[in-house]
Amino acid sequence: MKTAKLLSAMRKESFKCILSAMLTGWAAFSGATMYAQQSSPPTPVKHAFSVKQAVEYALKNNASVKNALLQIKIQEEQNRAVTASAYPRISASLGTTYNPAVFTQVLPNFISPATYQVLIKEGVKDGNGNPIQMPSDFGFVSAQFGTRFSANAGVTLTQLLFDGQVFVGLQARDASMRLQQKAAEVTEEMIRVNIHKIYYQLVISRLQLELLDANIALAEKNLNDTKIIYENGFREKLDVEKETVRLANLKTEKQKLLNQIANGYYGLKLLMGMPMHEELVLTDKITDDNIREGLPVEEKYEYENRKEYQQFMVSKELLEYNVKRFRLSQVPTVSLTASYAQNAQRNRWNFLGRGDWFTVSSINLNISVPIFNGFFTRSKINEARLELDKIKNQMENLKLSIDNEVQVARNNFKNAVATMDYQKKNMELAEKIYQQTKKKYEMGLGSQIEIVAAQTELKAAQTNYITAMYDAVIARIDYLKAVGKL
Repeated sequence: MKTAKLLSAMRKESFKCILSAMLTGWAAFSGATMYAQQSSPPTPVKHAFSVKQAVEYALKNNASVKNALLQIKIQEEQNRAVTASAYPRISASLGTTYNPAVFTQVLPNFISPATYQVLIKEGVKDGNGNPIQMPSDFGFVSAQFGTRFSANAGVTLTQLLFDGQVFVGLQARDASMRLQQKAAEVTEEMIRVNIHKIYYQLVISRLQLELLDANIALAEKNLNDTKIIYENGFREKLDVEKETVRLANLKTEKQKLLNQIANGYYGLKLLMGMPMHEELVLTDKITDDNIREGLPVEEKYEYENRKEYQQFMVSKELLEYNVKRFRLSQVPTVSLTASYAQNAQRNRWNFLGRGDWFTVSSINLNISVPIFNGFFTRSKINEARLELDKIKNQMENLKLSIDNEVQVARNNFKNAVATMDYQKKNMELAEKIYQQTKKKYEMGLGSQIEIVAAQTELKAAQTNYITAMYDAVIARIDYLKAVGKL
């Protein structure tokens, strides 16, 4: 009769403890989530995101992605600068000059000989009555050229007709844009991979927390059962104290996990570019079937699916343009220049009034033929070719790296899924053993050592399953990235 009452009391207390533990665990998890999302404003913005939505948010707000997109716009402006080289250039000028001292030029006296020649021819005599004779030296005369004020206004047009380097630059504009776009895609892929890993780590941590709450509920039930048995004289006080210590250890472990979850949320927000005070809720769930989706088979893959390989292909194309550019630098360049101007000279500054303006205009065709520059061009061509060979080697090495990455990722994924399945079965078996041991313990047929050992094995099996599940998730993400399908 006493044993029946004891079992009845244990069942009632067990039900209360389990219900209380479940409520307490859920409240604690909710509190941890709230703690992770704690914000200064009284009504924080709330985001409920799937992993796809989290990636989309990051691609709009992550600083690295923003800078990569800005680099594309910078390249657009650089392309416009290259295009401008092929357009005509027009410039206008307007100026005036004041000469405090007008330029003076000393010249041989070319006036006096002509005057003397006339006098001699006419038979003019000097004051002594003698005929005028031609002097042997007439000396020099000084003359000023110009006026104190001058003004000019003109327009000049320059048009490049042919320049091999400029034309190659025009051809390479599209490749330059694609290179920056591929660089942005590589950055986006890196962000996508990291968000998937952190997101699912937090989702699995939620499952880990639920299992830990269940263990706490079991520990509380065992503690209450042990207290009842102790009060009825079937256990020692030491047994109660051991269960109390075990329960405290589980609660401490839970607190550490809550802190890790909170820090994980902060890290995910940072990666997404989300303000820390805003609330983030993860809506996706993870199951064994989700992880198995996309389980690798012996299938072919294309190098071109990898963003890094695409980036190398565009870089190779640009280096080929570079070789072509230096080759064409040996070809003559042709340009056309036309100018039209008017100028005027005055001794007083009155150019806005009446007075003559003189027109000056010219049209010039210029051809520049490179002949010898100390073998500079030949060196630049050889350098460009070597850079091209270098990137070809890098592309071949990247192919080997992709092959290795795919094979390793495929093997890791298969092994991780197999390990996850094994650990799940092991956890189910450990739970079954624990339930049988618990029944024996409640009926007084088992020892506390047995139930403690069973509970320890169950917790270890649960931890191994959680670890295997996370490893499988990471292996799946790595595999999808390796084959370029993430």
